[in-house]
Amino acid sequence: MELENPSLKSETLISNSDAGFCEENKMKLRITLLTALLAVGAFAADVTGKWSAEVPGRGGQARTQTIELKADGGALTGSIGMGDNTTPISDGKVDGDNIKFTVVREMNGNSMKMNYVGAVSGDEIKFKMSVEGRDGPAREFTAKRAK
Repeated sequence: MELENPSLKSETLISNSDAGFCEENKMKLRITLLTALLAVGAFAADVTGKWSAEVPGRGGQARTQTIELKADGGALTGSIGMGDNTTPISDGKVDGDNIKFTVVREMNGNSMKMNYVGAVSGDEIKFKMSVEGRDGPAREFTAKRAK
């Protein structure tokens, strides 16, 4: 007849209860991380509204550009224009304090695709605009929220 070792039973009980405790902590950690990720998306920059920028043009001459944006979660819509010439934006995205969108303009029967990338800081957006298919540095300018 074998005698049971009571100390082995208590070790088994402790290790089983530790495993349950570990699994419970892992679940709590997963829930906390998921909540944190969702909260980050909720704190995306508020870019909805009208913006104005002095954009360097050919020969260094600055031109006033107006930008109207509407953020809906991570999606961004709106338009960009100079004077009476307004063009809708496409492929717009908001990711935290960063935005990006594309503008396609037709000129003399040719299509020109411009990619805008911006970093939002309060009432300013620092933009870099590059023309697809063209060499050279991106144009940099800052848009300010219209008051």
